[in-house]
Amino acid sequence: MQSENMDVDGASAPGVEGGDEETLPGVPAGRSVEGWIVIATNVHEEASEEDVQDKFSDFGDIKNLHLNLDRRTGYVKGYALVEYETKEQAQAAIAGANGSEILEQKITVDFAFAQGPPGGKTGGGARRNARGRSASPGRKPLVTRID
Repeated sequence: MQSENMDVDGASAPGVEGGDEETLPGVPAGRSVEGWIVIATNVHEEASEEDVQDKFSDFGDIKNLHLNLDRRTGYVKGYALVEYETKEQAQAAIAGANGSEILEQKITVDFAFAQGPPGGKTGGGARRNARGRSASPGRKPLVTRID
């Protein structure tokens, strides 16, 4: 059985590793399963993986880089995900690259993941049963009475 509280690599509350840095006011940064991921938005549509790599490699060793392309046009969708091994490298990338430019277009950089509210509650409506699944529809009688 799964508990209500979810602990992601020991970063479940402010003050615990990964819980003291904030993305938005009052929202602590979260760590992915493998590392610290930052998201760069407003990336120029003609930017290459090399352009993004050059911009973010100044702040630490890049563990992984995703630059998603639109299948129809082949252009960048407008964001990049950059993964670092340590939180310090990710923080340096946010501080150093936020507001900078790639191909003369200003980018915004922040942590890609944020921790949920304390206690693991997501605020999505009442639970229907203890298993967290919706109830099956009621059964109809197999035999009907004919008068």
